[in-house]
Amino acid sequence: MSRSILKPMLVGLMLASSAAAWAGNDGQDRASDLISTDKDYRAAWAKAIKSQERLPEWVINLSGYSPPMSATTEDGDKYLVGQVCEKQEACKNNQIIVAFDWDKSHAYALWVQVPAGLPEDKSPTRHADYRWLGEPDKGMQEMLKEQLRKDPNWY
Repeated sequence: MSRSILKPMLVGLMLASSAAAWAGNDGQDRASDLISTDKDYRAAWAKAIKSQERLPEWVINLSGYSPPMSATTEDGDKYLVGQVCEKQEACKNNQIIVAFDWDKSHAYALWVQVPAGLPEDKSPTRHADYRWLGEPDKGMQEMLKEQLRKDPNWY
């Protein structure tokens, strides 16, 4: 094959592979990716769970299903907030609402567990166990609860 044909083919292959990579990444942050890709987020999360006992691996690593995060404010400070579920099909039963402050120095979370198999006519809010991570103050707790209430499956 001549060099004049080989170069355009290589460029085409590179463009195709980068397009495929973009297709899998919509450019939005997900809580499940932050601590694996950024040391500052990882350090903030480690500090938030340092004194906690008996955490499952998916909580320690924030691994699992995670929709895109959003920015919000609490008491004038900016936070990046998102959800991580142990499994996508079980978000209602086992999820964490996590908030990282804008400078990546603190993380706070609300871990919510609802018994599996709860009948549809039973409100998850009345049967849930709540656990705070990162020692959030009252304002932060309210903000995390508000994020949970935004979930259309939460009533």
